[in-house]
Amino acid sequence: MTATTVLRGITWNHSRGFVSVVATAQRFSEMRPDVEIIWEKRSLQEFADAPIRDLAGRYDLLVIDHPWAGYAAYSKVLVPLQEIVPEDYMRDQAENSVGQSHPSYIFNGSQCALAIDAATPVASYRPDLLERYELEKPGTWRDLLKLARRGRVIMPGIPIDTLMNWYMLCATQGEAPFVEDEWAVSDDMSLQALEQLRELASLCPREIFDWNPIAVYEALSRRDDFVTCPFAYGYSNYSRVGYSDKLLKFDDMVDIDGQGRCQTTLGGTGLAISTSCGALDIARDYAMFTASPEIQRSLFFENGGQPGHRSAWLDAEVNRRSKNYFRDTLPALDRAYLRPRFPGYLHFQDHGGAPIREYLMSGGDGRQVLDELKRLFDEAKGLYSG
Repeated sequence: MTATTVLRGITWNHSRGFVSVVATAQRFSEMRPDVEIIWEKRSLQEFADAPIRDLAGRYDLLVIDHPWAGYAAYSKVLVPLQEIVPEDYMRDQAENSVGQSHPSYIFNGSQCALAIDAATPVASYRPDLLERYELEKPGTWRDLLKLARRGRVIMPGIPIDTLMNWYMLCATQGEAPFVEDEWAVSDDMSLQALEQLRELASLCPREIFDWNPIAVYEALSRRDDFVTCPFAYGYSNYSRVGYSDKLLKFDDMVDIDGQGRCQTTLGGTGLAISTSCGALDIARDYAMFTASPEIQRSLFFENGGQPGHRSAWLDAEVNRRSKNYFRDTLPALDRAYLRPRFPGYLHFQDHGGAPIREYLMSGGDGRQVLDELKRLFDEAKGLYSG
């Protein structure tokens, strides 16, 4: 049977982001032979940067990052899902959110996506190398620095990740950077967090400043010189047999000087529908299929996905096949810090990491970095305010 309805989707270029939705689209089309869903992919950086207004004009389905929620509500380029998805289904999604994954896609009462993927920076290490080098995984920030001085620690150092880690250090130590979409962190805490990051980065190889989390996990799983990454957005793929030659073990974060384990910055992805989609009912049915608990803990996970439904994170078989990735990192997800999502926020996110990264690489005046961050935030707040 030839499909009479063709939907096009855009996601990001990794097995976790691409293969998972291709698999659900294939199965959906087998059950609905009149429907074909074609997924395309873009780089991880493009995923973070590309304006959804342009994408929504070209695609029916979009896998998005939750900081777009405010712009989506402002621009009305994405379908408010609470208007077309049954209440009982949406209630189940809310009750089974991993941390704040589900509500992260709600802005001014508009639900712009279903949380099909959940993530936050978590710790990872190579158990075989800890044993070989007679080392212990770090439990505290001081332990981490001690291990880094031996050249065994790596972390992602591209701008977006340095910014997210700055958020983490501020939030963990009692001062979340933003409260109700306003600058809230003190200068003293801002500078302290910059110095803490700079000290750790100075003990890592220079090459980290070109690495995103995927590059970190490739290095950690394929090389034998590094044993741990203290915080990078988790990829359960690297804990699964068949994906990685040397499996990684993922765990909760280190404790910072009695302040508690790190409160990392929530990530993950959501499945959205463009308002330009000409087959809303079919797009809705596919989105509900992909985000459903049964598919999340089976077909979606089995094809490289990192589920957004809590039942999958607690599922015994899912955990058996991932070295308990989900159970062991769930506490980090549940306490993860939620970024701002106001319409202009992404201007700050797109530019705020560069001065932090430059400071970590080359030093300089931390107060100048802080002044630049405040200037960028003021610019972001001024966008779309009219």
